[in-house]
Parts: sequence; structure tokens; C-alpha cells
Amino acid sequence: MLKVENISFGYTSKEVLKNISFSANKGDYIAVIGESGCGKSTLLEIIYGLLHIEKGVVYWNDKKLLGPNFRLIPGEDFMKYLPQDFDLMPYITVEENIGKNISSLDPNKLKRIKELLEVVDMSDFLKTKVKNLSGGQKQRVALAKVIAKEPEVLLLDEPFSHIDNFRKNKLRRDLFRYLKSKNVLCIVATHDATDALSFADEILVIRDGKLIAKNTPEALYNKLTSEYIGSFFNEVNEISNSVINPKSRSKKSILLYPNQIQLVEDSLLKSTVITSYFKGNHYLIEADLNGKIIFFEHFEKLKINSEICLKLIK
Repeated sequence: MLKVENISFGYTSKEVLKNISFSANKGDYIAVIGESGCGKSTLLEIIYGLLHIEKGVVYWNDKKLLGPNFRLIPGEDFMKYLPQDFDLMPYITVEENIGKNISSLDPNKLKRIKELLEVVDMSDFLKTKVKNLSGGQKQRVALAKVIAKEPEVLLLDEPFSHIDNFRKNKLRRDLFRYLKSKNVLCIVATHDATDALSFADEILVIRDGKLIAKNTPEALYNKLTSEYIGSFFNEVNEISNSVINPKSRSKKSILLYPNQIQLVEDSLLKSTVITSYFKGNHYLIEADLNGKIIFFEHFEKLKINSEICLKLIK
């Protein structure tokens, strides 16, 4: 088990992370989400042992991890960390890059390399030099390289950021299925809602260096308590009671996803269509509700400036 207990860290006197605590077990997939600069990457670097902390402790199986001030070579042997710069050698082949993380004494070395390339859908590039690959292809090779050593803990920083959408979904399914089969604890810093919602066992939400929420994807999504948290998964409408009912003196607001607002034939809640955005299986409608911009889903495009009636589903 990994335990992160009350860690705080700052590159200067200003703390980037503030009193962060959580735990995770082997085989878990933990997604860390938050706006740019909130401390996601810093958290991964602390866990791996690249940054020294004065406040807090990181444990692995009840053993305290001492960090870079106590190791000649920073980083824990049982972990692998993939930063956003890939860490590949450009002038050797894909096979040679991955092979550097597999013992030369392993009689199945080439077989393992080929299996890893299948996981990341790069089987046709075994003999290709890395410098001749695209950014997305390099990222996939880097993923294969970090899992080649079969780490107990894998830390990934935006691991799919350079990969095309049409290939990304299959890659995520194959990679996270492989890691589960090997019982690898995987912690991913990401901006991608699909990384978190569809695959994570637990999501950590960081804002301004603080851990503000920690729960399953279903619990965080369904119990919408914060516009900040909800915005990572979908558009969020924050609608005050005074907008819904101009006579209301209440200062409270409700938070709704676009699918929680429906167009109906008649209601007291009237709105004006601004535009429609085609989303494939539906349109996202932008509308003016008593001076407040809102978004809701509808099965067809609506005429601009048309007046419509809405129903809120709380």
C-alpha cells in the first residue's frame, strides 16, 4: 500500500502543495485532476522521490521513503515515472529504447518487447529510430518503456496528451487492462475527463495545492457539489434562485449539467437560444436565461433567438 501523509511542498517560501493525504493499493488506478499549476506534477515527483519534502511522509508497505536527500540516484527502484518529456533516446530504435528496461539475460527479451508494443499499438515500428516518430508515437513508445521493468507503482504525467483521439480510447483500454492484470498501482495526473471517469478507481481533485475532493468517479460526478470539480467532466450551469425566480430573495444557487436541463412545451422558465453546437448524438444549446448564459442538451438544432421553455431536473 502507498500512503501519502500530510505532505506540503514549495519551490520557494510559497507552498505548491498543502497538507495532502491519501492512500492507494496495488492494482488501483488513481486519477489526479486539477487546473494547470495546481501541483499535480509536483505530487508525482514527490512520490517518486525527485523532490525532498520537509513536511509529511510517503510510505510504501509501511516503509518510509526517504527521498532524494538520502539516495545517490533519485527515484525508487520499484517505481517508474513518465514525465511529459518522454525520456527517450532519439538515435536508437524503438526496440533498443524499450530493451534498456529489460535485462539482457532475459531469454524472452524480444518477445516481451513485442508484447509491450502490442499494448501501445506500435508493433510496426520495432526497428524504427525514435527520431523518425511523431510526438504521439514517441509517447506510446515511452509508455511501453516504463512498463517494461514491471514496476509495482507507475506514475504517469498527462500520458495521452500527444495521442490522436481515434487511437487514444483503444490505447487507454489496453494499457489500463494490462496494468490491472499485472497488479500495478497507477497514478495519473491528467486533464482528460475520460482518463478519470471511465478508468479510475478513485479521483483526487486538487485546487491551489489543496486536496479538495477524493472519491469514486461515480460519486464525484453524480453528487455535483462544486462548479470547479464538475467542470472537469462537463459544462456546469450555476443558476441562482433569483435567475429561476426573479421574485426570489434567496442567494443560493444550484449546479446542473447540460443533461439536467430539458426543453419543454410550456413552463415559467423561459430562455432565448443563442446558438447550437453539434456534438454527434445531440446538440449542446447555448441560451440566455434571464441574463444568465446556460447550456443544455437537445436532440436537434434550435433556431437562433427563438424563445423556449425549460425544465430543471435536480
